[in-house]
Amino acid sequence: MRSHVRLRAVRNGSSLIGRQDEIGRLEGLTRSAAEGRGGVLVLRGEAGIGKSVLLEQVGRAPGFLVLRASGSEFESELPFAALHQLCVPVLGRVDEMPEPLRVAFGQATGAPEMFRIGLAVLELVSGAARDRPVLCVIDDAHWLDDSSTKALMFLARRIASEPVAMIFAARQGLDELPGMELMGLTDDEARGLLRSTLDPRVRDRILAEARGNPLALLELPRTDGFALPQTSSVSNRVERGFQARLAALPAKAQLLLTLASAEPTGDPAVLWAAADELRIDVDVSSAAEVSGLIEFGTRVRFCHPLARSAVYRAADSAKLHTVHRALAEVTDPVADADRRAWHRAHAGTGPNEAVAAELEASASRAKARCGVAAAAAFLERAAALSLDPAKRTGRTLAAVRATLEAGAVEAASDLLNTLDTGGLDDEALARVDLLRGQIAFGRHGDGDGPRFMLDAGQRLAALDSARSRDCYLDALEMALAVGRASGVMDRVIRAAGSAPQAAAPPDILDALLTLTTDGHQAAAPLLRSVVSDVGVFAARPALATMVAAELWDIDAHNVITEWIMKTGRGSGSPIMLRLGLAQVASGAVHTGDFATAMAAIAEEEAIADAVGAPPMMYPRLHLAAIRGRRQEARELFAAAAAAADARGAGQLIANIHWARSVLGNGLADYPAALASAQHAAAGGDLFLAGIALPELIEAAVRCGRSTEAEAALTALTERTRPSGTVWAAGVTACARALVNGDEPAYLEAIDIFEGTRLAPYLARTELLYGEWLRRQNRKLDARRRLRSAHYRLSELGMEAFARRAADELRATGAQAVSRSTRIHDELTMQEMHIARLVATGATTKEVADRLFLSPRTIDAHLRNIFRKLGITSRRQLREVPDLKPQEMPSC
Repeated sequence: MRSHVRLRAVRNGSSLIGRQDEIGRLEGLTRSAAEGRGGVLVLRGEAGIGKSVLLEQVGRAPGFLVLRASGSEFESELPFAALHQLCVPVLGRVDEMPEPLRVAFGQATGAPEMFRIGLAVLELVSGAARDRPVLCVIDDAHWLDDSSTKALMFLARRIASEPVAMIFAARQGLDELPGMELMGLTDDEARGLLRSTLDPRVRDRILAEARGNPLALLELPRTDGFALPQTSSVSNRVERGFQARLAALPAKAQLLLTLASAEPTGDPAVLWAAADELRIDVDVSSAAEVSGLIEFGTRVRFCHPLARSAVYRAADSAKLHTVHRALAEVTDPVADADRRAWHRAHAGTGPNEAVAAELEASASRAKARCGVAAAAAFLERAAALSLDPAKRTGRTLAAVRATLEAGAVEAASDLLNTLDTGGLDDEALARVDLLRGQIAFGRHGDGDGPRFMLDAGQRLAALDSARSRDCYLDALEMALAVGRASGVMDRVIRAAGSAPQAAAPPDILDALLTLTTDGHQAAAPLLRSVVSDVGVFAARPALATMVAAELWDIDAHNVITEWIMKTGRGSGSPIMLRLGLAQVASGAVHTGDFATAMAAIAEEEAIADAVGAPPMMYPRLHLAAIRGRRQEARELFAAAAAAADARGAGQLIANIHWARSVLGNGLADYPAALASAQHAAAGGDLFLAGIALPELIEAAVRCGRSTEAEAALTALTERTRPSGTVWAAGVTACARALVNGDEPAYLEAIDIFEGTRLAPYLARTELLYGEWLRRQNRKLDARRRLRSAHYRLSELGMEAFARRAADELRATGAQAVSRSTRIHDELTMQEMHIARLVATGATTKEVADRLFLSPRTIDAHLRNIFRKLGITSRRQLREVPDLKPQEMPSC
């Protein structure tokens, strides 16, 4: 009966009262979509403010294929429920359905990948838009299931170049998307909506209480003004009004409405089959419809979401058990097993092991379809229905884990706190500690996660030494992330010292413990075994990349990165791919291949966006610092600092300090560089503490802080000498030259770096040597070195250091030669990645699949790329030297 509400809200037969501006914006959105410029808008506002009415109005846009979906409070745990509603009109036959969607909708087995599902939806909708523009209308979006929300957000962020418009209506949420807040009607508009037959004094009271809410203005006068004033919210009063209408109906009609409220899909076949179970005749529907609460047609629809909620909440537990039992009986146990289990779970009053087992099976299916929120709900209900205490504990812990995976940290904490741990054994208590650690890690500012992980490791030491050691490594990784590695390492050393040693050859834990207790000289052989043995580094690839960097071993880092990328591409794992791409970018930064770094960063950001995660910040920080664009870098540093503060990510903060030290040295702001480098080195983080030392030495020397420079050189030498790598030798020689004013050491460093791909280090060493020569008043020698340094730095795109070299050249009486523009100065990171892929022969479709965009969007980017580069074809793109991907650097 939403049409009933709409007609009551219309003036002059065409426009909604007080919503001309909103309608104008919605019409602008659909007009742009019809012209090929897609867009999205979220209508936000309180219940009854008119969101659904506006959706109906815009849903009549001529010439559009309209796809509709609606969130449901009672279906918010079922994965992809709303997405399925939206896609049904364009899905076609099951055998024609894209495989990711068949998996998501339970039509095929497999492990769904959220970004592949999102891409399949994009292809489906953009394919439908080839015939006519598409309008996606999603009502009650605050009740969308988590999986549908992610898929629809994926779609919403990728329709800018498609003839597609998306409009959501929600009370709150979806803050990442453009939105429009719906406010109440003005007093004059509200008066125009009220019945003129009302007593003027009653009308004034209703106007004051409704506060411009259109639904309240329509519903409150139904009492003809004789109801007592209420102090509750408008939505509560409107719900009570709906419930009063319900109470006036015959008992059978009330039962039919309760049945409909518990069946959120609106499928009349299911509803009438359940009604038959309850011996409700079809003619009862007439009495129900007279109330204006519901209409029966090709879909069963309540007049407003509040009406459905009001009807369901008005029923007592016995009636709810009755309707859910009937719905369970008529729901297909094979095709719709999860919904049937959910109804069965709400159809009884006490523990029921059979239903609990069904819910556990449903949780497994939901998790396999990316529905972790649904799995959590199923498991929590299964635990409540469990008779056996051990099963109840196991299901509760599984529910906590699933709730955590769904991102609901506080809900997971509340659920874990319901568990009585008094009678649990050590294995179960270890599981509890692990979950407590993960909950703490997920909270802002809570640094207790590593402590709980250590507790779990110690509980497991006598039960399962392998799992115990894994817990210790989890504690270390977590401590690195929250910036508390040193204290945790001390506890790990004490705990691991009394625990049984691993039967296998030394692993990462052994290497890190030796590093902490005995230093780099003793640990170097173990560290090298970690980065040279696939069987070892495959277990902890993220830690292994840090170990390789701690060894200053760019070759080992590249080998591990190649393995991560190959594994990630083969498995489709977004976590592994993102880690690999971030490492590709970081490695490329240190070898001066900024085009590769930009491309890798762009692809990592595309995958992060596809799975609804924030992008990894550290490779962007590294690139921004070394490129040296002051304003761009500082804006990124500020954004990263805000993100680190929000997530309590200590290692990200250490990355920011290192990046600021590099930028400060590039800008010749040595006091700032010194302070940042000191902060970066003080944390003791793997790799970052070591790589900050050369920056600290350079800044300290320039600030005249010789004692600090000498101490840093000693610390650097202790780290680099045992590694025996070219990178380590060159960095140490350069640092020694800086501290001691040692010309042979400068020449040694330059000679070392000349034969490698560590181009930024060679260029910076030449700059430092040229500056030293100028201070020795050897102007001719200084000019030669500074010209070489300026050329190298300019060609690489290290702009701050290049300006520093130019300033030094001018101080010798010479001028720097301007460099030609590099391609990565002209293109965005995403454009750089697209250009490189196309230059290697990739088709538009292949690039679209790689970046989770539509082919139309890729073509739009290509047009921008051609314009910026002054070319007109793909063939010309292949001839651009900077677009040819380089091999992994080797030293």
